[in-house]
This record gives sequence, structure tokens and C-alpha cells, in this order.
Amino acid sequence: MIILDVFFYIFCLVVAIQIIYYLLVFGKFAFSKSKKHSQKNIAVSVIICAKNEAENLEKFLPDIINQDYPEFEIVLINDMSNDNTLDVMESFNEDHQNIKVVNVKTHDAFWGNKKYALTLGIKAAKNNFLLFTDADCKPISNQWIREMSSHFSNTKTIVLGYGAHTKIKSSLLNKLIRYETLLTAIQYFSYAKIGLPYMGVGRNLAYTKEAFFVANGFMNHMNVRSGDDDLFINQIATKHNTSICFSEESVTTSIPEISFKKWYRQKRRHITTANHYKPIHKIVLALFYITQFLFWSVGIILLAFLFNWKIVVSLFILRIVLQLLIIVFSAKKLNEKGLILLSLFLEPFLIIIQMVIFINNLVSKPNYWK
Repeated sequence: MIILDVFFYIFCLVVAIQIIYYLLVFGKFAFSKSKKHSQKNIAVSVIICAKNEAENLEKFLPDIINQDYPEFEIVLINDMSNDNTLDVMESFNEDHQNIKVVNVKTHDAFWGNKKYALTLGIKAAKNNFLLFTDADCKPISNQWIREMSSHFSNTKTIVLGYGAHTKIKSSLLNKLIRYETLLTAIQYFSYAKIGLPYMGVGRNLAYTKEAFFVANGFMNHMNVRSGDDDLFINQIATKHNTSICFSEESVTTSIPEISFKKWYRQKRRHITTANHYKPIHKIVLALFYITQFLFWSVGIILLAFLFNWKIVVSLFILRIVLQLLIIVFSAKKLNEKGLILLSLFLEPFLIIIQMVIFINNLVSKPNYWK
């Protein structure tokens, strides 16, 4: 059958492209070593923007207050909360001199826009070096500020960190969320390694105040309701000004969604920001996803018809072995070793979900925001 011949050649090309991605891109991170940077003890402003996060602030803020670091302030931004978030912030402020509270009030032009709230918090920060996390995040060690800030230098004004999710036993959704988070981290760390940084996550991200204002802040994408982290990094990051930090003590962890529906809606919202990435980033990310999808779909079709099955099976095994190697080495770096054996099941499942999200977003844009 001619169609199977076409599928076979497509499959061979897809496997070749996937091998290039895994060896030349993702291998840059997977097989790299974390370099110890000298401690600079620069003054740092930790910025946390919170909307209706009273409970999480009470639970996780002490882990930031108790960081082992000589000079840092914590800027707490109340983004028009309707619970007692502001009261909790002011209570911490009364007990700790290095806490500053920024209370954001309604603004007609920027109502409900986190970027506006963050801008006010950044303006209020007294230090040039800014470290960002979320109210539901917890540094896994008291060396978080020290580790992240050590990567700043005269040329490095952006530091990309890893924001993990808390493990929940016997939860397949939790494993899926953590696996997707791991894959995302492998990608943005790897692309930064090859000089093509394209995003960071607000759960663990640092950049200088100077870099923020030189880039005119979030104004280039203020109309996009999400993307205060990845769109801003996509805008200003280069191979010269970006560093990555993935040491064990630099990681933050946050509470993942426990409802598939809520997580699905969250991913729909996150994926919309990719439409605003630079063209080169959209091309390399789309090519990887398309070849992932074709690897599984075309490969399964060929195997179902036993068409050149020995070659197809060999290529299948080669690509999967490479994938597992990348996952093994990356998961060890990021303390996600429990996901290694599940990766072969989770990958095709995640590809299907991403395809469904892509189709849904073409039909209707997500209009729900926190």
C-alpha cells in the first residue's frame, strides 16, 4: 500500500528529528552538572503576589521568613483579595521589619490584572535583585535565596529556577501534573543551555529590577491576562543574560490541583500564552510536539499493519531508550525519580490532552482567571 510507504518514510523522518531534540537539545541539560556559584550575599527582594491566599500565606510564608540569608526583604502584594489576605499580610508585617505590604486597589484600566499588581510590588521593592514565588509555594530548604541569588553576575540578570509540585500518594493526576512540570522544566532549562531561553515559571524565578524597567515592564503584553512569568522572560531573555539554577536547595514546591477539571482549565489558560512567543520559539516547540504526536500515531498504525515491523520496532526502541535516558538523568537532578517508570504511559496520555486543549482553544478562548 502506497499510503503505508508514505507513513513509513514519515515515521523515519520523525524519529530522526526526535533523536536530534533528545541528544542535541535536552541532553544539554540532562547530562550537565550543577555548577556551584560563589555566594555573593547581595541584597534581595522576595516578591509574592497573592489573591485570596490567606491560608497559604499563614502556612508557607514562615519558610521564606526563616531563610538563611543576611539581607533580604519580602514584598507582599495583596491583589484585591476578598478574603482576609491583607489582614494576614499586615499581621506578619507587624512582627517582621523586613516585610513590606503593597495593597492593590481597583484600577479601571487594569482591573484584575496580576501584571499591574506585580508592577506596583516591583516599584515598591528597595533592592535591585528580585526573587519571585507564589503564595502557595514553599522553598524546600532555608538556602533558597542564597542558591538562586548566587547565579546573578554582571552579565546574568535572569535566573530560571525549578518549581516542583508536592507529591500525593496514589494519585494518578498528581503524577501526570508532576510529569508535565518535569517535561516543561527539561525544555526551558535545555533551551536556555543552548542559548535559546524562552520561558520561566513564576513559582521560582529571579531577575533584576533594572532589567524589568529597561524592558518597560509588562507593557508589551499587558493585555494578555496571563504570562507575567513566561511572556516576560520570552521578551527579555537572551543567551547572554540568562542563567539556570537547579541545585537541590534551590527548588520550591507548591500544592498541585487535585481536580482534573481545574488542572485542565489551568493548562488551557497557560497554553494560550505560547501564541505570543517569539517566532523561533513557537517553531521549535511546535516541531517537537508535532513529531511527538506523529511518533506515536504513525508508529502505532505501522505496527498494526506489521509494515516493515522490524525496522519500525527498532526505531521505536531507539527513540524510547533516548527518551528514558533524558528522563532518568533529568529526574535525578530535579528529585523526580518516582516518575521515570511511568513516563512511557504518561507521555502519550499527555500528548492526547495537549491535542484536545489545542482544539478547544481554537474553538473558544478560555475566559476564566483567578
